[in-house]
Amino acid sequence: MDLPAATKDKLKNRSATVGLIGLGYAGLPLACVFAEAGFRTVGFDVDAAKVDALRTGQNYISHIPAQRTGALVEKKRLWPTTDFALLAECDAAIICVPTPLGPGRSPDLTYVLKTVQTIRQYLHRGQLVVLESTSYPGTTDEDILNILNESGLKVGEDFYLAFSPEREDPGNDAFNTRTIPKLVGGVTANCTEVAATAYEQVIEHVVRVSSARVAECAKLLENIYRCVNIAMVNELKLLFDRMNINVWEVIEAASTKPFGFTPFYPGPGLGGHCIPIDPFYLTWKARRYDFATRLIELAGEINASMPLYVVSRLTEGLNLQGKALRTSNVLLIGAAYKKNIEDVRESPALSIIRELDNKLARVSYHDPHVPRLESRHLDREITSVPLTPERLAASDGVVIVTDHTAIDYDMILTHASLVIDTRNATPPFRKEGQRAQVLRA
Repeated sequence: MDLPAATKDKLKNRSATVGLIGLGYAGLPLACVFAEAGFRTVGFDVDAAKVDALRTGQNYISHIPAQRTGALVEKKRLWPTTDFALLAECDAAIICVPTPLGPGRSPDLTYVLKTVQTIRQYLHRGQLVVLESTSYPGTTDEDILNILNESGLKVGEDFYLAFSPEREDPGNDAFNTRTIPKLVGGVTANCTEVAATAYEQVIEHVVRVSSARVAECAKLLENIYRCVNIAMVNELKLLFDRMNINVWEVIEAASTKPFGFTPFYPGPGLGGHCIPIDPFYLTWKARRYDFATRLIELAGEINASMPLYVVSRLTEGLNLQGKALRTSNVLLIGAAYKKNIEDVRESPALSIIRELDNKLARVSYHDPHVPRLESRHLDREITSVPLTPERLAASDGVVIVTDHTAIDYDMILTHASLVIDTRNATPPFRKEGQRAQVLRA
């Protein structure tokens, strides 16, 4: 039996050991499904606190029950560790580490490349290496392959290299890691087949594509599609506000068309690790081909401007009540980038807080999922405050940034004097007993 066939057989009979590098929002769910499928699964992370939490039956991602990870650890199906020497025992190494932006919105592959350099130290014949972290086309078959080639092993024959983009959507109850179709593109045909075989053991539908670059571009297209369409509807919101037209009603009306229209919704800005960041990986790569991605750049500018628009609407509302933004008590509802999760990465709340701080407002926030807010985007650490009638009444302005299900919006409307609603979380009509003046932003 040749080596690719032997590796595939090992994956099919679940005797392979799978290593997941990066136990965050993408890596931990995938580690769970491999472990639940019967694979010995090793979860690697440089953050000892995460590893310790998992080993002691705790969890740090709210939509993944601690009972789930705790049972897998107890049964020794999942082994969290900071010891990367265990890569030598892994038949597959799947990379799920961050790919942030550096200065000038340039790609920062520091985490990816450091991880690959570590893998190279332990690379062995028959091993599969997969990148799941979003990046520009060419990352897998250029940057990563160049490092792994230093091992002296030959790709497609001695080891296998592929790209398979993560598609996690925290808080989405309609889809999970197993049911979201998985794209797989290898550097060679053997690489594609081995990688696809690995995922077919745990994912319901695996889609092979012709190359790693196609898979890389597909992931970028998915996120650019959302970025551009959200920018369009955000721009329309600005226009319709001036026309005194409710953009949410417009979207609802347009959505009655059964073909040719997909609804996207405005908001206070983009958040999360993907949509605010990933498009600029392609714009950076495009410049190497003397190509200007004007639409992507413009969409980024529009979306990045939305937190400032929210602050301007708050200022307008305070002025109508004879108050200045300076020294006003402002309460933000929600700090996470979307509803019902605790993830604050690139959340528009961070930009709004920073802008309000600069304008000397007194800012506090309430978020049932985010008890403490700290970020490289803030100059201070803030703790979530209780949402009470007294606090609402003492606030000069309340800004709904994240429309968490657990929030009592009726209480907000009853006791606050001014509400800036960025998520259409409040009714379009005035309710009986409502005290608050509502401005949509």
